[in-house]
Amino acid sequence: MKSKTNRPFMHNDFLLESEPARELFHGHAAGMPIIDYHCHLPPEEVAGDQRWTNLTQAWLYGDHYKWRCLRSNGVEERFCTGDATDREKFDQFAATMPYLLRNPMYHWSHLELARYFGISDCLLGPETADRIWDQTRECLQSPDMSARGLMRQSNVRLVCTTDDPTDDLAHHKAVSAEAGFDIQMLPTWRPDKGLAVNRPEFFNAWVDKLEQVADHAIGDTFADFMAALQKRHDVFHAVGCRLSDYGLETVYAEDYTHADLQRIFAHVRGGQALSQQDVRLFQSGMLVECGRMDAASNWTWQIHYGALRNNNSRLFEALGPDKGFDSLGDWPIASALSGLLDRLDRTDELPRTIIYTLNPRDNEVIASMLGNFQSAPTPGKIQFGSGWWFNDQKDGMERQMEALSQLGLLARFVGMLTDSRSFLSYTRHEYFRRILCNRLGNDVVQGLVPNDMPLLGRMVRDISYNNAARYFGFDLPQPDNAS
Repeated sequence: MKSKTNRPFMHNDFLLESEPARELFHGHAAGMPIIDYHCHLPPEEVAGDQRWTNLTQAWLYGDHYKWRCLRSNGVEERFCTGDATDREKFDQFAATMPYLLRNPMYHWSHLELARYFGISDCLLGPETADRIWDQTRECLQSPDMSARGLMRQSNVRLVCTTDDPTDDLAHHKAVSAEAGFDIQMLPTWRPDKGLAVNRPEFFNAWVDKLEQVADHAIGDTFADFMAALQKRHDVFHAVGCRLSDYGLETVYAEDYTHADLQRIFAHVRGGQALSQQDVRLFQSGMLVECGRMDAASNWTWQIHYGALRNNNSRLFEALGPDKGFDSLGDWPIASALSGLLDRLDRTDELPRTIIYTLNPRDNEVIASMLGNFQSAPTPGKIQFGSGWWFNDQKDGMERQMEALSQLGLLARFVGMLTDSRSFLSYTRHEYFRRILCNRLGNDVVQGLVPNDMPLLGRMVRDISYNNAARYFGFDLPQPDNAS
């Protein structure tokens, strides 16, 4: 066998272990457009066509994945979130990179260097830091390395940001009204603050803001609270929103009444602390009532659950949330998830739904639960979301796809998303597609699926793009090779 030791790490067949895998990726997956239906890109950076002067700004600012790696390597906090210079922060990350072998950050970082900066002939480390710093700085001066330029390079057709109901959506409106920019940027409804009755002061400040933005008096009346939310929901819909998203520790499905919701809402509006049971009752009610709202608007309902957040209280107090101090939670989920979906299904008000878990322990629970609530006319109406956060790497994606394959219909899967704040993260779609094609290609080699490239190629194209284009109801043309 010919030696491959001189082949670059990020070569053309990266992760593709068989000839069928290579044929599926290069012939079917690679050229498909991207629908990024869940991300955290700042809308103002799309509207303003953000530019960066160096790789630290584009790579390390706001990236808690990378900060966790640096801290694990003994790097001081000032090189993560502190006042070190951009070059000092980059040098610390470059020095950490050799220690990241088998961490997904090693793959992601080198894939981004290869795709956007043409660097595939060397590995990032202390010895190459100068070269990579200089070469990436030069590349970032190019007109096509702006926020919009990177989206175009990545073949993005549509992106859904994550937005609070009180946001004015000015940036979305501006981008939509622009001639010449052909990538859609749509908002996603994220009303998590409306469930935060466990923090009365925080909750009440948000409700006051909602009252003002919606121009609807709320006071201490739950019905007025929901009416104000509905007004904002209608505004989001008019701007193109077709998805909601909820970031939960776990799913609640307590047997509440509307009298319970009014009582609890009045208590928290009066500044009273609530019992744990009342918090669960209110959050259960909000999930159901908001699910009904989404169903009435023909939206897709996304539930991300399982994050145990802000574990390091010392650094949370110093730095605030979303700085890399979150981890997997392990709450029981099956009974509550069943109760939540069933309550909406009983009255035929269950919207299209995507469930994401942070704990892969629950993969089979979710994949089996979906089958209880599938219904015509939507194929795959209830979806098992792609590997999320700690699971959006090779092992996590493979485990999610395996559970879905065995207990549901992988061919109806709506595929990958970035869940990222970085415009360089679109390589995660390529990463996902390579992993998908490799899994199917290995199945061909093992005789587990037929060696039928038209059949498998259609499946790959569907999971890469077509399923999402159909499922969400976006105003998008189907590509020529759609099935």
